Amino acid sequence: MKSRILVAVVGVPVLVWVVLWAPSIVMMAALCLLAGIGAIELQRCVSGVKRSELAGMGAVAAVFVVEWYYDRPEAIALLLVIEAVLFFGYAICKGGEVKFNQIMAALFGSIAISWSFSSFLRLEASGIHRGWLLLPFILSFACDTFAYFAGRAFGKHKLAPKVSPHKTVEGSIGGLLGNVICGLLFAYVMDRWFGASISAVSMVMLSLICGVAAQIGDLSFSLIKREFGIKDYGHLFLEHGGVLDRFDSVLFVAPVVEIALTLFSSVSFGLLN
Repeated sequence: MKSRILVAVVGVPVLVWVVLWAPSIVMMAALCLLAGIGAIELQRCVSGVKRSELAGMGAVAAVFVVEWYYDRPEAIALLLVIEAVLFFGYAICKGGEVKFNQIMAALFGSIAISWSFSSFLRLEASGIHRGWLLLPFILSFACDTFAYFAGRAFGKHKLAPKVSPHKTVEGSIGGLLGNVICGLLFAYVMDRWFGASISAVSMVMLSLICGVAAQIGDLSFSLIKREFGIKDYGHLFLEHGGVLDRFDSVLFVAPVVEIALTLFSSVSFGLLN
């Protein structure tokens, strides 16, 4: 809990500044850093080696994916093909030393993780108010926080005991309810102070969907850790873990928010004005 509080006190103001007020290139650089570290953490988890050429290649590739989404999104498909060729070419040159799961970790780390982090760049490029870029974080961290306290207070029935023994059904429900509360508060703030109206019904639906996505993201990365026998992906956030420990839910929620806001806005469902 002390680690959670310390990370929140330091990290939240920095996150809010980067998302709301920092120049776009600063936000891009921060996303590049997170994607690169996340790619390294995943490769270390899968390979069991702290330093490897493949981890370095994956990190560089992850940074390039985010950067290309920033200034040359039309060429991103070419970059992804080049990455796949390079990773498999490296494995071939190593003559069997590099296992298939390590190649897949490099691809997932450099493509999927970077694509998720790049959701914030695509949202900004769409022209919506930058305040909306906080929503993936709110609907991830709120779900995690409310689920944690609800589970401690009321948890009796295990949610996924073979994946994460401490998570409960009651905690999961608490996380969903917390998401709805925080989502509606966010909607009120956006409407009251930034003139961006959002319907309550749409916000409730989006909050619930993102709550489910956040919990799936959390459990998915817990599943990977359990398979490879590690407790945390890293220690960037002290005892609170690494990038993939802190942003596992965000990686699933950010694309959901991006798709929802783009879809609802384009078909005039009353979500955004």
